[in-house]
Amino acid sequence: MSSTAIIFWIFIVVIFYSYLGYPLLMFLLVKLKLLFKGNKRPVDENYLPEVTLFIASYNEKDYLQRKIENSFSLNYPKDKLQILFVTDGSDDGSPEILAATDGVRVLHEDKRGGKISAMNRGMQQVTTPIVVFTDCNTDLGVNSIAKIVELFSNPKVGCVSGEKRIFATDKDTASGSGEGIYWRYESALKKLEAELSSTIGAAGELFAIRTELFREVEKDTLLDDFIISLRVAIAGYTIQYDPEAYAIEDASLNVHEELKRKIRIAAGAVQSVLRLKTLLNPFKHGWLSIQYISHKFLRWMVTPLLLLLVIPLNVLLAFETGPAQSLYQLLLYLQIAFYLTALVGWYFENRKISFKILFVPYYFFIMNLAMYLGLFRYLKGNQSVNWEKSKRKV
Repeated sequence: MSSTAIIFWIFIVVIFYSYLGYPLLMFLLVKLKLLFKGNKRPVDENYLPEVTLFIASYNEKDYLQRKIENSFSLNYPKDKLQILFVTDGSDDGSPEILAATDGVRVLHEDKRGGKISAMNRGMQQVTTPIVVFTDCNTDLGVNSIAKIVELFSNPKVGCVSGEKRIFATDKDTASGSGEGIYWRYESALKKLEAELSSTIGAAGELFAIRTELFREVEKDTLLDDFIISLRVAIAGYTIQYDPEAYAIEDASLNVHEELKRKIRIAAGAVQSVLRLKTLLNPFKHGWLSIQYISHKFLRWMVTPLLLLLVIPLNVLLAFETGPAQSLYQLLLYLQIAFYLTALVGWYFENRKISFKILFVPYYFFIMNLAMYLGLFRYLKGNQSVNWEKSKRKV
């Protein structure tokens, strides 16, 4: 086997492992754990501490009434649930609406400092042992707080992540179909990770930590949910996950809007890898490092590059004479077919034609393209800490 072929197959194995091999490994390890240890996930349904529902909100007037009603509808003792909005910089009237709403506490200052500054400032006012972070444009499942709190009855748990769901319709665009499928895949993987030991990272739409574990986050942080949750794990606690605690939101209006969001996340991924570089050392952090590298580092920093490199390598091998030439030609045809399918998905998206099966490769292509664009943006220092909100379906 030539050196080109060896490199090609190493790249293929890494790509396969990052998307399919690692979830399969997690599935098998969970099954082995259940076989030998049983399902030991101790929770106390009578554990009912005081909780703060923390919402950092900037000019979210359009979602405000819906969020207030949803927060009041949550199935948790009303005398133990505090609702806190931090509306720094908002000038759309939302601070005044919240100030006039009974049962809601609002912190506001005119200067806009970004979500992280709002979180750092607001957390100084939180006195409950558990704080639950959520976004203003999401609806929480009625039992979400109760399910999250149950897991905190185990003192080893320092963070709990809820499930992110996307409103699905029969006429979804590529953004809606792709994002929905991606988050179902992510949710299944997070569930396996939590059942084995600890999931890797939390979804910012709904996650909670022990208040005492919160440490002020750097003001230029782009992925606050990821940094906060992983630092809790580094401190020796587990991040648990319960799909019955969920936040549901509208999909991005179209792929262009979703790409804006993905590029910001990609820039945040690069920043997070640099700030959490200690997790790249499995001799220090053991299994947590292996999970982090497998689930996040490879997918963020390695696989997008390998997906690009396997194309020219495959072309070279397809023109080499030998017993494996037909195999390499077949693999090249499959690669071409995949990217042509993504191109057709792009065409259908722009023609407002709903064909969900074609939107999946298109969304996959957009995800990996965003990693390159996010890397370039981060290296140029052009990513603002303030969110440029993506337009969403309503």
